Amino acid sequence: MITRELVERINYLARKQRNGGLTPQEKEEQKKLRERYLENIRRQVVDTLESAGFKPKDGEHGVACGCDTCLEHGHGKLH
Repeated sequence: MITRELVERINYLARKQRNGGLTPQEKEEQKKLRERYLENIRRQVVDTLESAGFKPKDGEHGVACGCDTCLEHGHGKLH
């Protein structure tokens, strides 16, 4: 879940990085927090698409796509 505390910590580390740098521990924390944030965003997008009726096929990662290859093969909604 994306909490206010998570976003505030990510923003704090980003500001600190711009203004003087991060320790190796802070860099690792920043990396993990960003991964957690993006994981939550991806989950929200997939949940929204699924609730709208789009279902990924087995083995597909569920990211919206409109690339030419997918459209040519008839699966341009999700892949």
